[in-house]
Amino acid sequence: MYCSIRMSLNMFLFRKFKIYALLSLAVACQVEHPEEGSRPNIIFIMADDLGYGDVGVYGQELINTPHIDQLAAAGMTFTQFYAGTSVCAPSRSVLMTGLHTGHTPIRGNKQFGYQNGQLPLPDTTITMAQYLKNGGYHTGMIGKWGMGEPGTTGDPLKQGWDYFYGYTDQVLAHNYYPEYLWRNSEKIMLNNEVHYLDSTLWHDGLGSYSTKKEDYSHDLMVEEALKYIEQNQSHPFFLYVPLTIPHENGEQIDSLIFEVPEQGIYADKNWQRKEKDYAAMVTRMDRDVGRIVSYLEELNLQENTVIFFTSDNGPMKNMSTTFFFNSSGPLRGAKRDLYEGGIREPFIVKWPGNISAGSTSDHLGAFWDILPTLLELAEQPVPNGVDGISLLPTLLGKGNQSVHANLYWEFHEGAGSQAIRQGKWKAVKLDVKADANHPLELYDLSNDLGEENNLAEQYPEKVKELEGLMQAAHTPSTDFPLALDITY
Repeated sequence: MYCSIRMSLNMFLFRKFKIYALLSLAVACQVEHPEEGSRPNIIFIMADDLGYGDVGVYGQELINTPHIDQLAAAGMTFTQFYAGTSVCAPSRSVLMTGLHTGHTPIRGNKQFGYQNGQLPLPDTTITMAQYLKNGGYHTGMIGKWGMGEPGTTGDPLKQGWDYFYGYTDQVLAHNYYPEYLWRNSEKIMLNNEVHYLDSTLWHDGLGSYSTKKEDYSHDLMVEEALKYIEQNQSHPFFLYVPLTIPHENGEQIDSLIFEVPEQGIYADKNWQRKEKDYAAMVTRMDRDVGRIVSYLEELNLQENTVIFFTSDNGPMKNMSTTFFFNSSGPLRGAKRDLYEGGIREPFIVKWPGNISAGSTSDHLGAFWDILPTLLELAEQPVPNGVDGISLLPTLLGKGNQSVHANLYWEFHEGAGSQAIRQGKWKAVKLDVKADANHPLELYDLSNDLGEENNLAEQYPEKVKELEGLMQAAHTPSTDFPLALDITY
């Protein structure tokens, strides 16, 4: 073990109309790396709306995912790992900042003015990209951002990324045959013809479908990821690949919402078109995870590269594909829920020679743990004040793994909800935008993984305890208020 000084800069607590930046120092012990001075490359691949049960190693029986399954066979599979929340932008904000949704600046999918994308990260935010860049890593992001358009404070190039290719706007990212993608600050026009929808709708006219389809964005982004690896192989790099598959294009007609060039091995299945397309999308993504792994081997980078794979939240709610493929597995709920199906995700990590092949962990972890984990991998100080705990002791099987006293989530769409996990206990609170005193639901996940039996009346003291922990975990936000901000 070795100790280092951890400094925190600009860790945010939202108090009504002010943001307080905390500056603090703390001494903390970190896990020793396999070799002193080793600085592995880091590739973090994230699917979009992929369910816990959509991958073979997590129980999927109808969709082929051999390359992701092989990633698990060569690395570590987590069975109790959670996203930041159950929709796109806030889950990604949690990932980037190491702060859960009670603290992170973006806590919901919120548009930022007419046709100007989503609410941007504040300019005071320090993302994992910035921390790693400061530590000597070249940082590249290829995929969907969703936390600020070019020129805003959330511009990827202002948030620590040396290189960006993909979508900045998550509504535009619904269309897999877009008019353009961004390369840094340049619009790269594509050979597609796009029909934009009514500007009075919720998406401000950015929702679209294409009438001419030549350039498939997923394929372009994967090719760009391979080029990035080749061009940066001579120095440490951090490549973040937030893919858009298998997110649907809700602006398409219903039978065509899962956009994919061909159905491949599913074309002759006796399934509905949506089921064929969804499966083809997931298998296409799986193929490309395999391409990235193979290319690392071709360049002899595999032993010095850590690969992470996960999803930003659960599968689409009330979608025929979610039921057909049992995308949430044994879990209750889906995207937009804080029940397990909305937030518990596949999480696989591979690092040959360092992470035991074929290993499994039931450690309770979440997106806010990724920042400290990556910084310790990169031998960088971990900022004091983040909500995360490094997973490196679990990954390497060395040292003592710290554990969370609890895990906390907020969901700010619709009526809103909160959830907390403490050991075997899981509490969910609905209607939190209007009713600070809405009763908690209480579940014992050790005996009720499907969250079917509400035990709140049987354990009033536990309900009271978890209610207090929920209130303590939430700091008020002017952009994302809850009823308790007014009541308490």
